[in-house]
Amino acid sequence: MGMSLRVSVIIPTYNGDRFIAEAIESVLNQTYSNWELILIDDGSTDTTRSIIQSFCSLKSIRYFFQTNHGVGAARNRGIEQAQGDLIAFLDQDDYFSPEKLAVQVARLAAQPELGMVSSGWQIVNEQGQPVSVVQPWQGLPTLELKEWVRWKPVFLGAMLFRKEWLERSTFNPDWQQTGDVALVLRLALMGCKAAWVKQAIVGYRQHANNVSRHALQQAAELEVVLDQFFAQPDLPDAIRRLEPESRYQSLVWSAWRLYHNSYPTEMAVYLSKSANYWMGARTEMLLDWIDQFKTYATEYGNELDVFSLTQSKEWQSLIQACSPFV
Repeated sequence: MGMSLRVSVIIPTYNGDRFIAEAIESVLNQTYSNWELILIDDGSTDTTRSIIQSFCSLKSIRYFFQTNHGVGAARNRGIEQAQGDLIAFLDQDDYFSPEKLAVQVARLAAQPELGMVSSGWQIVNEQGQPVSVVQPWQGLPTLELKEWVRWKPVFLGAMLFRKEWLERSTFNPDWQQTGDVALVLRLALMGCKAAWVKQAIVGYRQHANNVSRHALQQAAELEVVLDQFFAQPDLPDAIRRLEPESRYQSLVWSAWRLYHNSYPTEMAVYLSKSANYWMGARTEMLLDWIDQFKTYATEYGNELDVFSLTQSKEWQSLIQACSPFV
């Protein structure tokens, strides 16, 4: 039954000539064969176009070029062109493991009530060599609406969606960094059920030009995404009550991303904001910040230098601001 489900894989690309061939080849190498590949070139000015066209003799690949409108608009155009029952997204510098589509399609085929599934992923370096494995289900065993709102464990490349749900809610083209989080929160609120496929089946490449390194924009957008989510007048009370926890977790995550990308001053700003949503003792909050930073660093294959963090002038100013005696 599963093989009858056609998958549309959408790759938005912009000046992606460095890694786009590897991304395409990872789709060609899937053990699951009923797929089409849609490449949306969002106005590339490098050699991306010629690299993609070298693959276009394959009838399962379709290529569209458009003027630059951003990744959200490119993904939406891919959805419009998709002819499959299911939709997967792959960024130009990442890659699928060969079994990615097979195991996720099997899960959706076996459970028709699910609208989306998500998996783990490998953090890999520029050369594609594994650095660490992220298995979010270990700390978050279910993907109910409350879990999405609290933790927002969204990595688009690790997900597979039923097309019918993406026809009900697409990407907001205004968001360049957090459109995936906004989309998944909307879908979950609409009743789209989700589950884990407990395998790490995507390579998430870390390199100097990563779009995800635009940490300042990502942090700012995430705040507005949550502003809009919690401003909805018909939000269930049980979800609205999660706002402090949801905002706290996102602000600490953003703070870590800023610290990781060498924005210590901005890190302190976001940690200070998170303090407004912490309900316990201030000492416990400082320890929680360190624990969360450690966890995120480990996920990315790093070890947090706690001494360097806590001795920084930014951290010391936070301690002074958070002290009940000041």
